[in-house]
Amino acid sequence: MKRSATLIPLIFGLFWTAPLMATEEPNFESLRKEDNLEIRRYAPVIIAETLVDGDMDSASNQGFRRIADYIFGNNQKASIAMTVPVVIEAEAASEKIAMTTPVSIEPQNADGSKMAGAQRWRIHFVMPSQYTLATLPKPLNPQVQLREIPGKTFAALTYSGINTESTVQEKTEQLHNWLKAQKLELIGKPQLARYNPPWTLPFLRRNEILQEIKAD
Repeated sequence: MKRSATLIPLIFGLFWTAPLMATEEPNFESLRKEDNLEIRRYAPVIIAETLVDGDMDSASNQGFRRIADYIFGNNQKASIAMTVPVVIEAEAASEKIAMTTPVSIEPQNADGSKMAGAQRWRIHFVMPSQYTLATLPKPLNPQVQLREIPGKTFAALTYSGINTESTVQEKTEQLHNWLKAQKLELIGKPQLARYNPPWTLPFLRRNEILQEIKAD
């Protein structure tokens, strides 16, 4: 565990300090905003995702490393098949992919409202918008999958500070209570989205709880 905690800041640091790495965010339209609460309509995106067992911190570390490995080049560009006169497959090179924000984690437990105590998580990065499923390189690690997500409506609660399981659960409940007061229907499970490298001072960090809701 201590080794993982050391590696994550180093990997994050490579992302945010590499001159060619972008920090593109998913496109959305703000439909309503009230203090640190917002309703957003997100455009379709492609994500790289992985499922990890463990508590929130260990799953975040392991999942981040898997997808970072894919983005840094553990992948294979689409190859071209040669069919005449002999069937061969052209050698495919790897490709580095620009980093985007946020890095998101979603519990996979049966109780969709609970972040604290979950022992299985889905971690995902949104891929840069210039890619399609056809043009993205294929992950060499079968535990990393690419998937296209259609446009969806999310509620977001933005806050700063360090994310512990109890803090994340408290913020999730705060968002859910607000949505229920607005008589908005929740869909699926909440997500924790983190936007900053780990050396960012806690009061400068941007965190969000995202919850899909039924669009009017």
